[in-house]
Amino acid sequence: MALIGLGVDVVDIARAEAMLAAHRRRVLDRLLTSAELAYVLSMPHPPRHLAVRLAAKEAVYKALQALPNARGVGWREIEVIRAPSGRPTIALHGLAKQVVDAEVGARIHVSLTHSDLSAVATAILES
Repeated sequence: MALIGLGVDVVDIARAEAMLAAHRRRVLDRLLTSAELAYVLSMPHPPRHLAVRLAAKEAVYKALQALPNARGVGWREIEVIRAPSGRPTIALHGLAKQVVDAEVGARIHVSLTHSDLSAVATAILES
């Protein structure tokens, strides 16, 4: 394994809660895919799950910055999905997918965690 990029991000749960209260649908539609939105809204405490997805998207974005043309990647081009095992994984779309596909053999690994106060994500881009 060769490390290409690394990204880490932290999002306060209170910030995600404020985003939901102030701009609910507009913010969610801009930041999340329809599958992510359905998952977040199905959970008992949506702000916690919104925060960890935002942290994951930002961590992946930071890891991608080691590759050419990654600066234009948008929020909805990085999607947090759950593997059948329940483990979080990343699906890329649009420019994000093109940037990673151009790096032969590149893969993204992600680790997510959250508490009552904050959500943290780490992303590793490797080949």
